[in-house]
Amino acid sequence: MDMSALASYISKVELFKILLPLALVFCLAKFLGLVARKLSMPQVVGQIAAGLILGPCVLNIVNISDPSYGLSIRSIAEIGVIMLMFSAGLGTDLKELLRVGPVAFLVALSGVFVPLAAGTGVYWLFGFDSGNRFYEALLIGTVLAATSVSITVQALKELGYLRSKVGNTILSAAIIDDIIGIIVLTFVITLSDGEGKGNHESIGIICLKVVLFFVVTVALGFVIYRAFKWLEKRRPHTRTIPIFAMGICFMLSYAAETYFGIAEITGAYAAGIIFCQLKSASYIEEKIDVCLYMFFGPVFFASVGLKSNLKGIEPSIIVFALVLTFVAMAAKVAGCGSMARLCRYSKSDSLKVGVGMMTRGEVALIVTDKGITSGIISRNMNFAVIPLVIISSLIAPIILKVLYSIWPDNKVKKKKDRESQQKAMTYGHMYEDE
Repeated sequence: MDMSALASYISKVELFKILLPLALVFCLAKFLGLVARKLSMPQVVGQIAAGLILGPCVLNIVNISDPSYGLSIRSIAEIGVIMLMFSAGLGTDLKELLRVGPVAFLVALSGVFVPLAAGTGVYWLFGFDSGNRFYEALLIGTVLAATSVSITVQALKELGYLRSKVGNTILSAAIIDDIIGIIVLTFVITLSDGEGKGNHESIGIICLKVVLFFVVTVALGFVIYRAFKWLEKRRPHTRTIPIFAMGICFMLSYAAETYFGIAEITGAYAAGIIFCQLKSASYIEEKIDVCLYMFFGPVFFASVGLKSNLKGIEPSIIVFALVLTFVAMAAKVAGCGSMARLCRYSKSDSLKVGVGMMTRGEVALIVTDKGITSGIISRNMNFAVIPLVIISSLIAPIILKVLYSIWPDNKVKKKKDRESQQKAMTYGHMYEDE
């Protein structure tokens, strides 16, 4: 057997191994998504629950750490995050986003420093000490500062309020939140290096990279926007436009992570913002959402559950995890909600902002992993963060659903009804609900 035939055989074996896990994920995620919708909850709740059932927490029949297919599932999930944020950017009302920008910045600041202080205090009170107690507590606080906007985005999208004032505030604040969180993490790791004698120059560099990213994105975005304006005149409502747009999204995501040290989801959201003012924005969003809804989305949300493994946890860590989870969610609601209230948001909108910011996900896990690999915290702390990710991911969409059922946003509802009527007239049966 020659090398090309061997490579072909290996690739077929690998493909064969991932087919069954994907089939199980798709079927159970869709089934539980429909069950969740019947129970008047966002489908994302059912998709996360599917991952918990299939993963190590319950049945352990889909192992995301399996070397034969685990990396492929994780890669598909990461692409799902990028596409979700790109879709969120496309659906953004830019005028509303600019209007809520200053408020979002203040909400993000409060949403970082209140959980940071709360998490540090909780760790300190429990008395854990692996040799550098102050920085250990500070890093746990940094974990609590992170926000996972992707789950909230999907929940708001299903509820029809993503393009609202509250939705734009949550989106903007969450992006800023993660950037501040990365800078705080850099501070903690740098200062803890050699008892605070680390290289402080890296802090300045990361801040400079963040500023450069936004400067480059604005300049490049203007050029890209003009180019696509020309393209949509030449080829209106053709697949050429969403394909090129998706390519730009991946490029900006790669550049954000590789060259500027910012999460790739920030680059994806920025790409969506660039295209959101095009006449073809809704057309691009529809095409992207087909891929997201059918393939990448279910895998990503199920992966939140698949990554969770609660076996072998010590009793003290379980108690700490439960307290940390409650404090983490309460701190986000208190910090972000109170700041929104100070910025003259209504009580109901302030509460929605706080609840929308309380989910934790991939960023919290990344910060924890960085703390473990840097030797600041022990590996046991990973077990304390996982319940936070699971519980906040499940609870936040449910609470948002309840809040919007009690206090619906009538302005958005009327706007959505008008857009639905226009879309139905334009595309007919193509956009009928399943």
